[in-house]
Amino acid sequence: MSRPASPPAPEAGSPARAAALSAVALGAFCVQLDSFALSLTLPVVRSALHGSAAATAWVVSGYLLAAGSLMPVAGRLGDLYGRRRMLILGLALFGGSSALCALAPSVPLLVAARVVQGAGGALIMPVGLALLTNAYPPQLRRRAIGRALGLAGLATVGGPFLGGALVEAASWRAVFWLTVPLATAAALCAGRAAESRDPAAAGHPLDVTGAATATAAPACLALWLQHPASWGWAAGALLLGTAFVRAERRSPAPLVDLALFRNRPFVALTAAGATANSATVALLYVVPLTLQQAQGRSVLGAAVVFLAPAAALAVGGPLAGRVRAAAAAPVIALCLAAAALALVAVERATGAPALLVPATAASVALGVAGGLALTGTQAVVRPERAGEASGVTKSVMTVTAGVGLTLAGTGAAGPGSPGAHPSLLLPAALCLVAAPVLAVALRGTGSHPA
Repeated sequence: MSRPASPPAPEAGSPARAAALSAVALGAFCVQLDSFALSLTLPVVRSALHGSAAATAWVVSGYLLAAGSLMPVAGRLGDLYGRRRMLILGLALFGGSSALCALAPSVPLLVAARVVQGAGGALIMPVGLALLTNAYPPQLRRRAIGRALGLAGLATVGGPFLGGALVEAASWRAVFWLTVPLATAAALCAGRAAESRDPAAAGHPLDVTGAATATAAPACLALWLQHPASWGWAAGALLLGTAFVRAERRSPAPLVDLALFRNRPFVALTAAGATANSATVALLYVVPLTLQQAQGRSVLGAAVVFLAPAAALAVGGPLAGRVRAAAAAPVIALCLAAAALALVAVERATGAPALLVPATAASVALGVAGGLALTGTQAVVRPERAGEASGVTKSVMTVTAGVGLTLAGTGAAGPGSPGAHPSLLLPAALCLVAAPVLAVALRGTGSHPA
């Protein structure tokens, strides 16, 4: 039986296509702004809400846990029930929970609102990437995704500065209030985009067993990565992962087609993205902390100095969108190797100028590698399964973000605690090892959807 054809993409320059690009760019902007503006304000949040270091750390961990564990399900929901519809739902959840975060009177309630916000973020990113993949023809997809990531990268540039300015001029709560109108505007744009879904999924309900195990397994894995000594979480992730594979093999309409994991380019590019993202998280933690603790700068002062690395990270998406598919493998390997050397230089730097030059170099290299992972994985899968693929890729990248903090050596003291002595040597070693491995894994692979 022939496979049902996907709906035709909107014509070039059509309002529907422009609306899709605007919605995804604004949605990703909200996610990035929230993450980067909040990164420098956690000590202020902890003091204002009288929370412990361990509890305040869950303001970040709770979000990452919800986002990473729900992304595989979120991507497939878009394929099944409509990517535009799920993007609007994600934006509504993100904007509404941002308001709840701004109103939270205590750390536990803030963490709860952040978990809901993570669920919204889980829908925005994979569903948005799939929406663009189906809105643009193959020759324009990489450029469109890169453009959306580039526009979102403006939040990467301005987020730390804006967060520091809002904290000093108003309150940490203003960081969350700011995303509410932005998420609303993104939802309005999404409403004007063309709907798309997987036509082969018509009549097939959601794979509930697969959804449950696909959500629980990454959650256990993320908790283990944050607490490597807690082997119970590792055992839980292994058991639930095994249950997920068995459920998918038996399901007539699986949540994730296991053939995806036999797609060598997809697996290699996802691994590259996870490596780049874990190193990026470590860099984003270590550099601002060094500027504040070792050099005695204020939140706003550290944010101003950090503008250069943040801007370098932001250009990664547009640059990745301009790389030819055939050149993706060597470029990613080169970027990871360059990032490894730059991270070592950051580790050995003394003083702001000596710190910022290698930090900026590492940021642009990691930004390109991460952007290529997102654009590349969409190029090697069929468009009708784009949500499923982007959900898996983003889930892996988000869950392994905890690896960066673990390798940086945050320790039990938690970010920003006096007992924490972070280092970028292990993240650098990971990039250095991954570069040749990924180059070999991607050698000779094509860029045609499988």
